[in-house]
Amino acid sequence: MSDRSRAATRLQTAILRSVSRSFYLSIQFLPVRLRQPMALAYLLARTTDTVADTARISGAFRRETLQTLSKAIQGKASQDEVVDLVASFAPLQEHEAERTLVELLPDCLECLGRLETSDCLDVRAVLEKITQGQMLDLQRFSETAEITALPTAADLNEYTFLVAGSVGEFWTKVCFRHIRNFAARPKNEMLTLGKAYGMGLQLVNILRDAGADLRAGRCYFPEEELTSARLTPAQVLSQPERFQPIYQNWTGKAQRGLESGMQYSLAIGNRRVRAATVLPALIGTRTLALLRDAGATALDRQVKVPRNEVRAMIVRALTTSGVFKAAAKEQAVGRPLP
Repeated sequence: MSDRSRAATRLQTAILRSVSRSFYLSIQFLPVRLRQPMALAYLLARTTDTVADTARISGAFRRETLQTLSKAIQGKASQDEVVDLVASFAPLQEHEAERTLVELLPDCLECLGRLETSDCLDVRAVLEKITQGQMLDLQRFSETAEITALPTAADLNEYTFLVAGSVGEFWTKVCFRHIRNFAARPKNEMLTLGKAYGMGLQLVNILRDAGADLRAGRCYFPEEELTSARLTPAQVLSQPERFQPIYQNWTGKAQRGLESGMQYSLAIGNRRVRAATVLPALIGTRTLALLRDAGATALDRQVKVPRNEVRAMIVRALTTSGVFKAAAKEQAVGRPLP
């Protein structure tokens, strides 16, 4: 095996597993020809996310670094700029996995350049949208002691599309290109369902992390809705019961996005790709169920699906279409299958 092949294999296995166990599990289901573009897109998105989330440094420096990183992904940055980015940013990472991810940016970019042209263009297109969403995040949330909320529901919808709905579209384009008879539905329908699915998954993340985000000064729930409920962003944590109608409204929207994900998965003919695609919906549905059970206390504690349940979902994802139909029905009430 060549050095390049070893580097690509390491990125798709050990490095991917270190930064996302759930996505690593999903990608192992995929046919080999899909793994590299999917894994590279994810690793590059995690790298941009690492830059955007490094709270130890100023927002201005994060924005500047993110712009340089975006240029590098689009093939518009010099090698010296990439080397300088890694040298200046990797030492700032407290977690070893994220530090390693930043250090391996040149390897990721080299692998990106060796992808088939269409795959490379699609990876760059989705990363352009993702970094746009991350830049908006850095611009909207000020570095003050006050909690800042997104102004409107349209702003939240824009954010969830840029950082996740675009991923659903990317997944769809790559699969239609590489998998013969990929889906029983036409491409335009799958693109719409994939977009809604990605947005729903991002809403699950926002709902799950709402308490931590609020304590960090970020409120993704629209200020217009808080104002209608006579709440300020700062009052959400101190008066969680009053916040519940808004929280539950967005929980319902997340649920509908996951239902789109189930419809999307059921339309896929390739069993391995179907399994990889449905797993996030199963985990997301169970997460929403746990959040509902937690009620107002969800803002004060970490809600996470236990590993043993995730393993059971993996088995479920590999079973026949009959179980998928049962999962789709079960998803409507947000409970795990027996």
